Amino acid sequence: MEFVILTTFPDMLRPMISGSILGRAAEKGLITVKLVDPRPFSTLKHKNTDDYPFGGGAGMLMLAQPIVDAVEKCEAEGFRGKKLYMSPRGRRFDQRMAEELAREPSLMLLCGHYEGVDQRAIDIKFDGEVSIGDFVLTGGELGALVVLDAVARLIPGVLGDEESPEDESFSTGLLEYPQYTRPRVYRGMEVPNPLLGGDHAQIACWRRERSLELTLDRRPDLLMDMRLTPQDEETVRRAWLKGEQGKN
Repeated sequence: MEFVILTTFPDMLRPMISGSILGRAAEKGLITVKLVDPRPFSTLKHKNTDDYPFGGGAGMLMLAQPIVDAVEKCEAEGFRGKKLYMSPRGRRFDQRMAEELAREPSLMLLCGHYEGVDQRAIDIKFDGEVSIGDFVLTGGELGALVVLDAVARLIPGVLGDEESPEDESFSTGLLEYPQYTRPRVYRGMEVPNPLLGGDHAQIACWRRERSLELTLDRRPDLLMDMRLTPQDEETVRRAWLKGEQGKN
């Protein structure tokens, strides 16, 4: 899958893109990540990419022209994917959206700065806006990295273990169950017995129950839209009663 990130600070992103899982995925040819700086596309004498906003107000606004020209250069070179602007007013990014974007052939992310981006650039060239949460960052680079990492890891082969993304938090609609590794006993705390016997059905049942309990405790809103089996409902009921008793 091809990723294009439009940013005036490409050096900020290179270490993350070249390291760890993303770096290995790029080496294998599973993903390509292209950093495009709009500055060289500016037609202004000093290659400015920002100016004061019409109507006044604090801060500077990123110019439409360098962004539009940079996008059109990418399109001329063959880019045909979805284009999104990282913005706190955009659609909230979640696992479902990551899965949607992972089905795209390519993805472009625009990193804003200062007070944002001239709306005309967004209207002319972008398909939408995406937010990683209800807070404001100094720029869109950190948000773009979050989207890049969450989407790239869903591409077959990137994680190495094809089952890895399927059991994680939010992939099933639930928070992920607790996990353990060696030693079996650490500071008096033992690994739960169901994980030690090799009974895969028992292990799956234990993990499902713990996921339901954790989700009820920390993100009960996630259970509202889930289709629960009668066994799931009984697990949730017991967990709820236990929680109520603990309050008394």
